[in-house]
Amino acid sequence: MNRLELLWSESFFAGSLAQLIARLTGLPAVVLLLGVGLIIGRAGFNLVEPETLGRGLEPLVGLLVSLVLFDGGLNLRLAGRDLQRTVVQLVVVRGVLGLLGGALLAHQLAGLAWPLAWVFAAISLATGPTVVTPMVQQMRLVPGLGQILQAEGLILEPIGAVLALLLLQLALGDLAGWADVVSLLGLRVGGGVAIGAAGGLLLSLVLEHLPRGSGTEQEDPLPLQLILGALFLLVSGTEWLLPEAGFPAAVAAGVVVGLRLDKEASQLDELIAQLAQLAITVLFPLLAADLSWGELSPLGLGGVGCVLALMLYRWIVIQLGSIGLPSLGWSEKLILSWIAPRGIVTAAVASLFALQLEAAGVPGASDLKGLVFLMILLTVGLQGFTAPSLARRLGLVLEPEPTAIDPLAGHPKAGDPLEADAAKGPSPQVESPGAGP
Repeated sequence: MNRLELLWSESFFAGSLAQLIARLTGLPAVVLLLGVGLIIGRAGFNLVEPETLGRGLEPLVGLLVSLVLFDGGLNLRLAGRDLQRTVVQLVVVRGVLGLLGGALLAHQLAGLAWPLAWVFAAISLATGPTVVTPMVQQMRLVPGLGQILQAEGLILEPIGAVLALLLLQLALGDLAGWADVVSLLGLRVGGGVAIGAAGGLLLSLVLEHLPRGSGTEQEDPLPLQLILGALFLLVSGTEWLLPEAGFPAAVAAGVVVGLRLDKEASQLDELIAQLAQLAITVLFPLLAADLSWGELSPLGLGGVGCVLALMLYRWIVIQLGSIGLPSLGWSEKLILSWIAPRGIVTAAVASLFALQLEAAGVPGASDLKGLVFLMILLTVGLQGFTAPSLARRLGLVLEPEPTAIDPLAGHPKAGDPLEADAAKGPSPQVESPGAGP
């Protein structure tokens, strides 16, 4: 028990230290969280051994990730048909072409067998909001592009997790063929969305008719407690009925609650966002600590080439997916092509699948895990460091407004009006200052 307590303490401290360094230096927080995880884990000083948590780590990661997805759904506001069409078109095109291209590159360059290459391609579809959202907020990307990136992660992350599980079952021989994969994918994603929407509707009705507490709305802890309790029960219950459908349910529940409660949801969002950030702070170093350099070295240059080619291949996918979308200029397409980091769900799914493949005696399980973590390392590291400067050069970041002067007090007013506007909700426009006509 003392060892487990120390493990959690070290993970919390390492994550909070990374956040502090990010605040002081302005470096991307997700890069530092990944870095400290490698330092304290098997690749570094071996201070944290996640395997000592056993099977208990899997449900904990699932519940905390569902909190992050619920928070993303709560803030998802795709106002305007142009923005909605952009998101749907890009997600559909990337889902199809990303799966085909990812499998081909993993097989040809990294040397994965075709069954494992398809599993890797499904896992790589998830551009997680756990890393995209902090990156977008820190670099102050214009709201329309930020919404597209966040919506892409919220939609493809749960779909990719479900698809990866089904392809894993296909590789293990538990499914007869691709027809079973397609039918079960529709059942689990559709079922998860339906259950999540129903749960979100019921939760919003309870919150709407909840008697007021004695304090202010911000001081009343009951709404937040109800949301967390209902969310975790919803996700775990959905997982029991439909494996891997809990993530789609979490996103759908967040979207329904956000749309129905509107202002009340925005008041709760700050607390939920803090809890989601806390989950990211502890989970990212913990999952990165489970990676050893020995799992990366067998891949060699082929693994690096596969990930780099996959990053460049995204540019082709975005170009094809944006055909007929006049609101996206060349600069917007370029930044959308470059920002695609993978996050906690990708790492968690890869770790879990590697264990199942090893237990089943399938060769190449460690190669699959190593390639996924190599993808996380390169996408988070390269894009985390370069995306802010690229966005600034393209004119796609929000510039701070001049500080307003209070004529009575004679000093700047407290608060940033730009951040206050951003807190009210993202702009429905996709166009940015650098967009073409």
